[in-house]
Amino acid sequence: MKNEGKKETEQAKRLDEIGISQEKGEKQPFEVDRRSVYRCVQCGTCRSVCPVFDVVGWESANTRGRMLIIKSLLEGMPPSKDVLPSLASCTTCGICASRCPAGANPPEVVEAARTQLVKCGITTDAQENLKSSIMTYGNSFGETTDRKQWLSETERSKLPEKSDYVYFVGCLDSYRYPESAKKAFGILRRFGVTLLPDEQCCASPLLRTGFKEEAEKVMKRNLEQIRKVEAHTIITSCAGCYTTLKSNYPEEIRVVSLPEFLAEHLEELSLKKLDLTVTYHDPCHLGRHNKIYDAPRRVIQAICTLKEMKNIKENARCCGGGGGVRRGYPDISLELARNRLKDVPEGVDYIVTSCPLCVRNLRDAGGDIEAIDIVELVAMAME
Repeated sequence: MKNEGKKETEQAKRLDEIGISQEKGEKQPFEVDRRSVYRCVQCGTCRSVCPVFDVVGWESANTRGRMLIIKSLLEGMPPSKDVLPSLASCTTCGICASRCPAGANPPEVVEAARTQLVKCGITTDAQENLKSSIMTYGNSFGETTDRKQWLSETERSKLPEKSDYVYFVGCLDSYRYPESAKKAFGILRRFGVTLLPDEQCCASPLLRTGFKEEAEKVMKRNLEQIRKVEAHTIITSCAGCYTTLKSNYPEEIRVVSLPEFLAEHLEELSLKKLDLTVTYHDPCHLGRHNKIYDAPRRVIQAICTLKEMKNIKENARCCGGGGGVRRGYPDISLELARNRLKDVPEGVDYIVTSCPLCVRNLRDAGGDIEAIDIVELVAMAME
């Protein structure tokens, strides 16, 4: 009993040193679903597919290492900044979950652990800056300009106040790829689709990095607008937005990815055939997380020749942009993108994908083949 009391005193002291308060006699809570953690049998199957481990090489940088760290936290190891390089460097790509023979879902566990670390006041500077940008400016870049700057005043004045369909643009297309947003909305508006009056970040970056309470506030702002517009369907061209809108917003809202919508309306688009050969990169959050593989391929094959990458669909390698890794660990992120470019086949004109973050990372990785959004390919076929 004496040793136990000494152990608790030492733990409390360590927590105080890292700025975490602990009431006397009360253990610091670290609440993650134990069943999810203990489902991992530490077989190491994930080591062979974890993209971050492939780059970093440390045990703590693969799924098994992360699960062992989370298990230690559950069993009493005091939370500290020492665990951040492991838990904050996961892209949440989900390839480990798709291969796990025990049926574990490590990305879900990692996100839950990040939420607990946030509650303990343990975050990286990159996470804090990201949170501040979203909560202050409504976007992940801290941009102060109008989110609809890609629309003319005349176009804005003609936006329907009520519609069954809303195009959720997302931060990246609003501020980094406005031409893609313009092209996407140019196609969608012919179907009566409108925009939210004051769209905010979907909250995906907040949820992925552990800021659950802040995420709920942002989602509430968007949800109020969706209901005001009286929309029953949200269309989005961002894979991260899709996962968040689909999984974290109320089930009353139908969420459709842009490739799905385009595939459903191919005959109405009057697409012409192009003398091009392209390959397709499956975004993790559209593919593995939501099993949307066929719709983008149907759209591409209606326009030109599709030549598949080496690893596709559930086996597609992550571009390295998700889970907050692009912001927090840019060198690792770009190395993951370079590894993905190794899967690009010879003789293609473009790498086509369905996520602006994938576009950004694959472009920044410096390959010879340009990465474009699927909407850009569709726009070419409509000219």
